[in-house]
Amino acid sequence: MARRPLVTTTLYLIRHGETDWNRTKRWQGHADVPLNERGQQQAQLLAQYMRREGIHFDAIYSSDLTRAYQTAWELGAALRVAVQLLPALREIDVGTWSGLTIEQVREQYPVEVALLDEGQDIPRGGAESLYALSKRVVDTVESLTAQHPNGMLALVMHGGPVRAFLAHAAGQSFSPHHQGPSKHIGNTSMSIVQYDGSGWKIVAANKMAHLESQIAGTDLISAPPDEAASPQSWVPLYLTFVTSTVSDTSWKPGYQQEDH
Repeated sequence: MARRPLVTTTLYLIRHGETDWNRTKRWQGHADVPLNERGQQQAQLLAQYMRREGIHFDAIYSSDLTRAYQTAWELGAALRVAVQLLPALREIDVGTWSGLTIEQVREQYPVEVALLDEGQDIPRGGAESLYALSKRVVDTVESLTAQHPNGMLALVMHGGPVRAFLAHAAGQSFSPHHQGPSKHIGNTSMSIVQYDGSGWKIVAANKMAHLESQIAGTDLISAPPDEAASPQSWVPLYLTFVTSTVSDTSWKPGYQQEDH
């Protein structure tokens, strides 16, 4: 009997561009906050990078929140691929924390923050836990993967969902004390995973080559903490480096191994 050909689906997990609430360290959750000027530039540079490197997607799926859709729209317009909206790709719902700064959450919800510090997976702002976020995202992404065997997909979403799925792909838990293989996910960063029918492989995490070019300049790189981050990492980061988890250096157009 002939062996069945290997089926490999490749996913680009992309965080949305920067918003004013990212800059001012406010929890967004399901609040519909648009990109700021810097975020729009990041999204445009991402789209230009994809087109320049000859990367094409069979489908582009996006969270239905404006900041994600605006990012996905730039990508779809550059590559001539329609964007499909999926509410299940939204950021974690932070309930009553939405709109508050990191400092305000610490001041107004000290008990909840202390429980998170202890590692308890309580619903954030009374809304959604990390377990609920992870299950929602993993179920959705695996369903999309099954619909596109041998496909190339772009999923434009948020920092929490990206890190939740990377943890799943790495076979790790996603909880307050176990945040997956990539601690920070930069705005418009690309994390690349593959599914071969038997399991997941992380090819790259938090890849921001499009913002590191001489044209873009490192001043456009930003990695604010996302709403699923543990309290210990609630620090605003505007980074000039990239964290990559790489398992294969012979990659498709657009992949370059980072040494940072």
